[in-house]
Amino acid sequence: MSTSKNYAGISDEFAQLEKSKIILIPVPYDGTSTWGKGADKGPEAFLEASENMELYDIETDSEVYKQGIHLTEPITVNSSPEAMVNEVHAITKDFIKRNKFVTLFGGEHSISIGSIRAFNECFDNLTVLQIDAHADLRESYEGTKYNHACAVYEANQTTNLVQVGIRSMDVIEKTVMDEEKTFFAHDMVNDEYWTDKVIEAMTENVFITFDLDAFDPSIMPSTGTPEPGGLLWYETMEFLKQVFEDKNVVGFDIVELCPNKNDRSSDFLAAKLYYKMLSYKFAGQEIDQEYDNTFDIDYKANTNSKFEDDED
Repeated sequence: MSTSKNYAGISDEFAQLEKSKIILIPVPYDGTSTWGKGADKGPEAFLEASENMELYDIETDSEVYKQGIHLTEPITVNSSPEAMVNEVHAITKDFIKRNKFVTLFGGEHSISIGSIRAFNECFDNLTVLQIDAHADLRESYEGTKYNHACAVYEANQTTNLVQVGIRSMDVIEKTVMDEEKTFFAHDMVNDEYWTDKVIEAMTENVFITFDLDAFDPSIMPSTGTPEPGGLLWYETMEFLKQVFEDKNVVGFDIVELCPNKNDRSSDFLAAKLYYKMLSYKFAGQEIDQEYDNTFDIDYKANTNSKFEDDED
């Protein structure tokens, strides 16, 4: 894929690395998916759809792109699943340490192993909010722990993992799942207070990993494993808005767009989701207001810094 253009066609004024508050890292990787292939084409389809999107958000009365969104070169390492994860981890962590709001667009869900690892090393007491149809809690699958089916196994061991929208899993995953922090789709549909319960289960610092198959296939058919009974648009936006208002969302990734040339609506939904999440994050923040991800204040001066032993 090519990133010769700026994100969404914005002018260079709002796309320069030094001046941008937001980093967008494309990861066109599809090395371990087991059914619907094509997630490696997701970032390119997402970026093309973004160029055709209105950049004024009505709900927040904002143009978040003016905060600065820098589109990086794509991460294309694919010699092995582990090599890809290590590269995602290293590049994500580098941008966090530059005091940027770091976002990623995959690619299959295994890319999140690297992004989550980076954020967990940078922020204390991290909650990983997984919005997904699948539990993705297998320790290993098809000979590797870096498979998409293992996307949040490590997060489950090292962070406060909260899972939302789950409606498909293997029985073995029950042995490691914290069901008090797992919100199954069939329960959510009958519980008007599920959003409040999810918020209560989270710590202050939150990283969101959003698998697009969390959405119902009626609005998001272009994904590797479309599961019936998923989330719809407005309930999801209302939930995300509440998360961004109540918690310190430190970054997010979006994964598993498998574009279909005969149905561009999914590409556009993914583009709109990304922009809405940014709009919620920066709602009410002035353009000239400096972004602070809390890393440099809370960790550089702290002798217990998670970066203390880093060689870089």
